[in-house]
Amino acid sequence: MDDCLFCRIVAGRIPARKVFEDDEILAFHDINPARPVHLLVIPKRHITSLATVSDADTAVLGRMLAVANRLATEQGSPDGFRVIINTGRIGHQEVQHLHAHIVGGPEPVGPMLKRI
Repeated sequence: MDDCLFCRIVAGRIPARKVFEDDEILAFHDINPARPVHLLVIPKRHITSLATVSDADTAVLGRMLAVANRLATEQGSPDGFRVIINTGRIGHQEVQHLHAHIVGGPEPVGPMLKRI
């Protein structure tokens, strides 16, 4: 998809600070990190969001999560991390390409949601 930011990163048309890449997924540093460790893990194949996945996407979703611990540990969050997948308008998904935020660092991340 020519208009998708993450597809352009996968294609090498936009630079990214890559930390992992295989045939199915790519992981790179978030351009605006919220924590000392803030990576994005994306499927190389365009999938719009978690709301559009099917059983055919099971392997790539599993692969994304399977590398999360190793990446978080290698990047400086050995005592734990948070995985966040924003989905759709309500979930505040900003880029319409499925991506998981791996967020952590040396200190606890803190509460995720405020009570309303």
